[in-house]
Amino acid sequence: MKRMLVTGASGFVGGAVAAQLSRLGAVSLVLAGRKPVPGLLPASVFVPVVEIDAATDWAAALADVEVVIHCAARVHVMSDTASDPLVEFRKVNVAGTLNLARQAVAAGAKRFIFISSIKVNGERTAPGQPFTADDLPAPVDAYGISKMEAEQGLRALAAESGLEVVIIRPVLVYGPGVKANFRSMMSWLNRGVPLPLGGLGNRRSLVALDNLVDLILTCIGHPAAANQTFLVSDGDDLSTTLLLQRMAHALGRSARLLAVPVFLLEAAAAMLGKRAVAQRLCDSLQVNIGKNSGCLGWLPPVSVDVALAKTAEDFKAHLQR
Repeated sequence: MKRMLVTGASGFVGGAVAAQLSRLGAVSLVLAGRKPVPGLLPASVFVPVVEIDAATDWAAALADVEVVIHCAARVHVMSDTASDPLVEFRKVNVAGTLNLARQAVAAGAKRFIFISSIKVNGERTAPGQPFTADDLPAPVDAYGISKMEAEQGLRALAAESGLEVVIIRPVLVYGPGVKANFRSMMSWLNRGVPLPLGGLGNRRSLVALDNLVDLILTCIGHPAAANQTFLVSDGDDLSTTLLLQRMAHALGRSARLLAVPVFLLEAAAAMLGKRAVAQRLCDSLQVNIGKNSGCLGWLPPVSVDVALAKTAEDFKAHLQR
């Protein structure tokens, strides 16, 4: 099996990629992150990387590596305290990514898999008009802009060096260990908190962590993945209301949802300074993943309900500790 480097191996996505590769017997596995990843094959090599920027030295991690799976990033946060968020995102997501990619080329790596974001496409979709991998980018926030600029730099590097670049743009990722808003929603449902989200008819694409990892692993060696961009989801779009109902079922709870009109939700959120939260709950964001099956023969192997059950089981297990 090819020798591979996984960055962000102590994070949500990178850790899952590393764990699956280890389960499959990838003994030539180099992991880079802030802290070691437990439970992996003894032959795996861990390289601590605390900061990622234009000056990071990747020599120790890239020795004999053929494939780089770059999951590490400065991630999107709802309340960024940086005085200029775009500058901070660019340091890690643009300069840091391109520095790694250039060193990978110099070290002889053949393929670079970049975990980008659906935010490169934009923030919302119109009814019946899902994003596709070939749409013109339309990022809105600093995080999405930084990911777009990293993609552009990687494509330019691929054109001049021959490095095979694969770009994957996930939608919202959920699964065991998920945090932020998704975990908050599970907590509210588990406690039986009434939520004013019972009348939403929007459509949103989500992706289970297992499905994202499966696509990433498919792209490691598939010849047709070279220099392509893929969107990824579960292929089963849900309204926020339906997601909460199915999540509650997975938790063994009843969803206490109140049908509050969208305009009232948005007005209340605006008064509370939570307009962005309301948009994510009420707007639609759908992706078309037909390219994945046509180009790679890939379909999501895990259904939404199975993935929600696994996520809920992990959530409840942690509550009991």
